[in-house]
Amino acid sequence: MSSPSPSPSSSYALSGIFIVNLRGEVLISRAYRDHLDKHVFDAFRLEILNPKTSRGAARSYANASSSSQRKMDAENAMIEAPVRRVGSLTYAFKRHRDVYVVGVSRERGDGVGMNQVIGFTFLCHVVRLTTQYFGSCDENAIRGNFVLMYELLDEICDNGYPQITAGETLKTFITQRDKSRELMTKDEQHRAAMREQQMAVEAARQMTSAVQWRKPGITYKKNEVFLDIVESVTVMMSAEGTVLRSAVQGGIYMRTQLSGMPILTVGLNDRLAVESRSMAQGEQPHASAAASRKLIELDDLQFHQSVRLHKFTHEKTIEFTPPDGEFELARYRVSDNVTLPFKLMPAVKELGRTRIAVTVNIKSLYSEKTVANEVRVRIPVPKHTARAVINVTGGKAKYVPEEGCLRWKLKRVAGHEEFQLDAEVTLSSTLSEHKAWVQPPINVLFQLPMFTASGLRVRFLEVKGESGQPYPDVTRWIRYLCTSGSGERGGSYEIRCA
Repeated sequence: MSSPSPSPSSSYALSGIFIVNLRGEVLISRAYRDHLDKHVFDAFRLEILNPKTSRGAARSYANASSSSQRKMDAENAMIEAPVRRVGSLTYAFKRHRDVYVVGVSRERGDGVGMNQVIGFTFLCHVVRLTTQYFGSCDENAIRGNFVLMYELLDEICDNGYPQITAGETLKTFITQRDKSRELMTKDEQHRAAMREQQMAVEAARQMTSAVQWRKPGITYKKNEVFLDIVESVTVMMSAEGTVLRSAVQGGIYMRTQLSGMPILTVGLNDRLAVESRSMAQGEQPHASAAASRKLIELDDLQFHQSVRLHKFTHEKTIEFTPPDGEFELARYRVSDNVTLPFKLMPAVKELGRTRIAVTVNIKSLYSEKTVANEVRVRIPVPKHTARAVINVTGGKAKYVPEEGCLRWKLKRVAGHEEFQLDAEVTLSSTLSEHKAWVQPPINVLFQLPMFTASGLRVRFLEVKGESGQPYPDVTRWIRYLCTSGSGERGGSYEIRCA
């Protein structure tokens, strides 16, 4: 008779954690259950980080029948799952900037093993906490704050089981030590010790409460709530104006200055949420086609830990007791029915071997009441450009040799406005032979307040007291911002020229 499988509660997150740079050098490590020896680090570096250096991978690489096969093997290695098993060791790893955050566990004979979901979630919390404390999670930040990093790793996990990971709570008792303590008098040192003891008591009370991310007893003279929806739109458009690819990455950010323990409820025009509420009230969810067009579908929703997920599951409303100050409430993605703020129509024509005529027409598609700020259009030109004569109907434009482009800047663009750039580019005639020029896409950067490419809107923002009691007057601020994104945010607004 087979032995029963272990219950999920017997699983733990990880046996230890370590952070390595891209060269495989260990920056910091912490063991929770097993000793992390050199073998553990070497196995990760040789078998996962640099698999070609291991004997098995090198043999497979040498026996590859062709260069295309070796290239395919390399590509497959790049898309390996972030949970790997090497012998008796299981690694869960997450790359962020120039470091890998790695959780490791060792197989045992008692059937108790690593819970991979909890372990990988814990690694995400480590990245988030490091960013909250040091501004970024990279090699320089970890090397410069390794003492504080060790304190965080000791506090957020005990014997392989994650503990408190709320940065708002950890910052109340894990801080940089006061280096001037030695210069204090005995009375000052005594008062400082009493303050630290009181902070420890308050932190312990907060950690054992149901709302670990918010301290009790917070008071404000004026209660205010700020809610910002910030979206980064990614677009690839053809020269004829056809949208080839579009998507939106968005986030809901909040800053709260509220007294006591308030309960906030946020309602969005999410299709699933609105239809769920309509059915609960006995209404037809698709009663109006016009109303249905105003609804959107959110994908990959990720919430702050304060959100009551059971409430969202059943009623599709975002209910939570917020942390004090700034935090990210939710993150989402939209890939259907993206509303484009701008349309560009480029035309590039060769006038002989040494001249190119460039025409770019840009038109704003949003409401006349909305105004975009700092619209910048980057138009690539050949590397051997000698000079460019530019005429624009709005804004300013110039040739930037070091960037190899024409840079067109429009300070303000209202809705339904249209501008045009005409340029004659003269090329250097020193080339021995003329090669066909394949022009890169035109790139647009912008910031557009009070507009969302996804169409997401806040339907209501309610504030109640603890246990649903009435709350004093609250000033609510709701803002929207759509951007073209950047390298870090992952957004881009590009238009092909051919």
